[in-house]
Parts: sequence; C-alpha cells; structure tokens
Amino acid sequence: LCFFRCLLMIMIDILHQGMVEMEGRFEGPADLPRNERGVLSRGQQVTVYLVLILLYFLAFSVRLFSVVRYESVIHEFDPQFNFRSTKQLSNTGMTDFMNWFDTLAWYPLGRWVGHTVYPGLMATASVIHYALNLLSIHADIRNVCVFFAPVFAGNTVIVTYLLTKESFDTGAAICAAAFMAIVPGYASRSVAGSYDNEAIAIFALVNTFYCFVKAVNLGSLRWAAISSLAYGFMISTWGGYIYITNLLPVYVYGMILLGRYSHRLYVSYSIFHVLGTLMALQLPFIGFRTIFSATHGLGHIVFLLLQLYGVVGFLKSHLSSTHFTAMLKGLSFALAGAVLCLLVLANIRGGDGRFAFLLNPGGNKIAIVASVSEHQAATWANFWYDLTVLAFIAPLGMWYCMAQWTDAAIFIILYYATALYFSSVMIRLILILSPVMCILGGIAMSRTLHKYFIPGNQEFEQPKPPAGREKKPAERWPPIEQKLKYLVLLLMTVSLVFFTVHSRWVISEVYSSPSIIIRTQAPTGEQVFYDDYREAYYWLRQNTASDARIMSWWDYGYQMATMANRTTLVDNNTWNNTHIATVGKCLASDEEECYRTMRKLDVDYVLVIFGGVIGYSSDDIGKFLWMIKIAGSVYPEIKESDYYGNHGRYTVDSSASPKMLNSMMYKMCYHRFGEVSTNSTNGPSEFGYDRVRRVVIGRKNFSLTRVEEAFTSSNWMVRLYRVVKEPNRG
Repeated sequence: LCFFRCLLMIMIDILHQGMVEMEGRFEGPADLPRNERGVLSRGQQVTVYLVLILLYFLAFSVRLFSVVRYESVIHEFDPQFNFRSTKQLSNTGMTDFMNWFDTLAWYPLGRWVGHTVYPGLMATASVIHYALNLLSIHADIRNVCVFFAPVFAGNTVIVTYLLTKESFDTGAAICAAAFMAIVPGYASRSVAGSYDNEAIAIFALVNTFYCFVKAVNLGSLRWAAISSLAYGFMISTWGGYIYITNLLPVYVYGMILLGRYSHRLYVSYSIFHVLGTLMALQLPFIGFRTIFSATHGLGHIVFLLLQLYGVVGFLKSHLSSTHFTAMLKGLSFALAGAVLCLLVLANIRGGDGRFAFLLNPGGNKIAIVASVSEHQAATWANFWYDLTVLAFIAPLGMWYCMAQWTDAAIFIILYYATALYFSSVMIRLILILSPVMCILGGIAMSRTLHKYFIPGNQEFEQPKPPAGREKKPAERWPPIEQKLKYLVLLLMTVSLVFFTVHSRWVISEVYSSPSIIIRTQAPTGEQVFYDDYREAYYWLRQNTASDARIMSWWDYGYQMATMANRTTLVDNNTWNNTHIATVGKCLASDEEECYRTMRKLDVDYVLVIFGGVIGYSSDDIGKFLWMIKIAGSVYPEIKESDYYGNHGRYTVDSSASPKMLNSMMYKMCYHRFGEVSTNSTNGPSEFGYDRVRRVVIGRKNFSLTRVEEAFTSSNWMVRLYRVVKEPNRG
C-alpha cells in the first residue's frame, strides 16, 4: 500500500511536468496523426526508470509465493512436459531436439516432439541456462525453468509500459505497468513454477503489438521488420499467435474503411506480413499451414487488398478518369480470378477445434475441447476475480481513446473489443485480455489524475474575489466541483487499495498452489500438505520395469513421463481423439471388456486418482462423465445415459446405475473403500463414505480378478493396479 501511495505521487509529478511542457509534432508528413507527448526533464526520466525497475521487481517478487510456501517445483501438467523437453534440448542441442522421437508418449504410436511443439519456450530457457553457465553462474536447469515465468512477467511490465506510451502518454504508461505487475489474470500463468507457453507468450504478444504500433506511427521500414521478428518469436512460443495473425488484418481493413489509409500503414503491414509468413514457414509444427490454413487466410486476403488499394491510388493519380475506370475493372476481374484459383488449387483447410469453437461457441462442441475447464465460457465472476476494478474502469479508458482517435488509439480499441469477446467465450483467454485492460485502466487513471489533481488545471480552480473584498464564510466553502474532486480521490484510493489487496491474495493463495502438492486446512487451523502424486510417481520409478506401460486418463500423462520416466498411452497433447476415447471406453467398461482392451494395448499398470478419503474433488470419479462423453463420440455403444442413476442424476450411492457400479473406474477407485471409515459432513464416521460426493457408496464388497492392487498412496489419492497376465498355455 505504501508502494502504491508513493507511486501515485510520482505519477502526479510526471503528469504535471510531462503535460505542461508539450513538444511539437514529430517530424514527418503533415498528415501524421500522432498525439503530442510530454517532454520529461532528465530528473523525471530518471524517476520513470526507477519506477519501472521497482515495478519489475514487484512483478517478479509477488510471483514467488509458491517457492516460499512449498519449494522450487514445476507446477501443473503441461509444464512438466516443457521441463522434460527443455532438459532434452539443453543436453542434445536444437538439431537433435527437432528430430527427437519420444517413445514414452502415446504408446504404441510415439510422438515426434520436434515437429509437434512450439519450441520457443524451451529454446529461450536453454539459452538463459547456457548464458548463466557461461558467466560462471552455475544454475540448475530446473531452477531456470521455475523462475522463468516471474522473470518474463517483469519483461511484460516493461513492454506494456512501452506500448501504452506509444499509444498515449508517459503517465498512462506508468499506471498501466503498475496494473500489469500484479493483475491476477496474467499472474495465473506466470507464477514461479508455472513453466508453460503462456509465461513467455504474453510478453511476445505485447511486444509484437508495441513494435507494430510504433511502425505504423513512424512509417518506419526498420520498425516494420522488427515487428515481424517479434511476431516470429511469438509464433515459436504459443498457438495463440493466431490472434495476432487475424487481429492485424482486421485493423488494417478497418483503417481503410475509416479513411485512414496511409503510406505508413502500407509499409508497416506489407513488410510485417511478408516477413512474418516467411518465419512461420520455418517452424515445422506450422509449415505450409500458414499458406493453406483458413486460420491464416484473412491475413493473405487483406495483404492482397492492401496492395490493390495502393496500386489503385497510384494509378488514380497518373491516369485520366476514363482510363482509370477501365483499368479498375480489369484489376478487379484479375484479382477475383487469382483468389478463385488460389482457393481451388491450394485446397484450403479449416482451422482446428479450438479456433472453430471460438468463432462459433454455440455450435457442436468437440468433447475433448469442451472437457477442459479452462475452455469453458467466462462469467462475470471470472472477470471480477481476475481483473477486479479494471473491469469497470477500462471502459472509461476506451472512451478517452475514442476521444483521442489516433491510429494507435484505434488499435487499442480493436484489441479491447476482440479480446473481450474471445475471453468471454473461453476463460483461458483472459490472459490475452489482461494487458489491454491494464492499458485502458492506466489511461483512465492517468487522465482522471490529470483532470482533477494537476496544478494549473483551471477547470476546478475557485475564482479569486475582487481586490479589497474579503470572502464571506459561505464563499469559503468549496464549490460542488471541489467536493467532486475529493470524491474522485476517495474512489481512486479505495479502488487501488482493493486492487492491491485482492491481487496479492489471489496470487498467493490461489495461483501459487502447485497441483502436485495439495494444501488444505485442518479443523484446528493447521496447514496440511498432501504429497501423494510425487509419492506414487517415485514408487513407479523405483518398483516397475523401465519399459512398463501405464494407462491413465490423459491429464496425468505428462507428469508420469517426466517424474516417473514411464511409458504412457495418452497425455496432455490430446492430438489423437480416438486413442483417448479408447482409454475412456476401457475405464467405462466392465472388468472383462476392460481387460480385453488392456491386453490389446499391452498395458502393465493402471493409475486412477481418487479423492473420496481426503475430499479432493478433482479426482477421476469427478471427471468420469467427460471420459464417457469422449468415448461415446467415437464408440456409439458407450451412452452417457446408461451411467445416470434412478433419478436421472450422476451418483455413486445405492441408486447408481448397474453400468456405473460395474465400471472399471468405479471398481478401481472404490476397491477396499468399504473397509475405510471416514468422517461424514453432518454426522459420525461411516464406512465407505465418499467425502467429495457426500454419500455412502452403493457397492462395497467386491473383488477384482483381472487387476490386482499394486500401490495406494498414503492418503488414497493415487491408486495403482497391476494387470494380471494370462497363464501360459501348457
């Protein structure tokens, strides 16, 4: 709170000096639509740099709660694979990594990792690790990966400042950077240990936008080339580069419709599109999809339109009206024919499931896409939780952008509108929305400070009385505008304090908890930690054959391959829906049918996650309906309705359906559970009481003949079963 108080005073000083001493327009064409910027003195520039350094360390330090409270550990599921891939890249080099075929994944298919990943994350971490060792700073590759996200969170703060300054002014940029340092929507994927693609991709996204906006403002060939390089880096890090690929063409087309076409726009986008496309072609995972895929088609169409618009403008200035009309018709027919030939010859392919889901959220949902919690539609609660007061002050910032109406301001407005739509369709994309919300929130705060609190603003100054006349007591009372000034100050203070407190709590308590270590609170108030995941993976590594094949739901594939070094059937890559559906069908079938499938797949062990003892709700029984839906999308004999109870609801008590009670998932989760006494919610301990579903299970006494219990973790969270081999025929 003291930090934000000091920051508020510094911003007021910067705004006061920066907006009083206005510089002239930038040198260039007379029609250059560039807002005037304040010229800061050397002392104020040093102050800005110091504030940015403080914000950088604030962004870094606030993301270290996971290390302080737990340990230096990689979180979640995808980061485990990224960590394993980074070790492979660091040990073997880029050439061998791009040719690496992973035999531990997707048995019996395997995975060609180098051609199915975005390698930017791994390559950047490997370069940092190499540079540290070159400087005699001997850092373990795991620690480099753990602290990778907080470091790039600080970098994102800096590029957010640069983009806001390029679009508006220094005061707004400082405010936006301060918001970006601790906004929960971005911190959700950038805490220590969250070694995922988004940790670096948001930095790459904002950096690309900054370079492109600067190129448009200056009409600079150099900055256009730099923006394409930034875009190439973004392409190598995350599949969300598609957002940039389609946002910039929409912006260019919108500028043409608004009558704001300029040579600066032509140079910036033409260079960006050509070089960006060439760089996308170099990535094996994308390759010629950047030419033939529908997700890239808009960029090519707008690029051709921009060339046509430029040619038409040139011809119009050099030809008579008659010749120009005839030439325009000829060019129109030629362009239409070229586009038609391109569509026919190129055999344009559609986008992937996630992209189609974003464009048509009300259409048929692919089960494997809809099953992921972060792919669900966002609610107002999600926006409030991840953005807090920014959700309310960002529209005010957009209004200021509309009042300014420069090329950069139009881009910010378009970025806000599109990101708001996509994030409302998919919770995960609040990541993309967070930077522009911080930018608009910074603009709103900056302009409000300037309007009400900058000395020299005559709008709210009380007029002086005539000479020789003293004010009466009633005249000394502040006017209504002065009261409004105090009210605005109070609201801003409360908003900033609430934003700070809420963000710190969300980052420390919610987003800093690794999924492999469960933390809960006992009735006595004592903190309790459950480390069953690592206990089970350690047992797998130490007590199973090195070529053992483990079947589980796809959520745990990356963790097992990284932490247990064992072969899995499916993992979080989810590229083969049929293979995942086969595993789901196996778990939903009875024991005999499941055994036949497991023998066909050469399964040695089966792993299930069960939370009925400790009350862990994200277990496999909770996910079982999605397994049934995914299996049913491939195998029609698996019907979701067969697994609902007598009252048409999903349950595991005595009213559960026979299909549910006889399924292999039910048996492996609840095997011997009827012998366990657990505390019920509203009464004494009961045998077979599921603390997540809050019911006594419907079937307690049963035995398993085709699998045998091999290991159960200390708190019954992870259960491993060994597949019984058929006896040799004698």
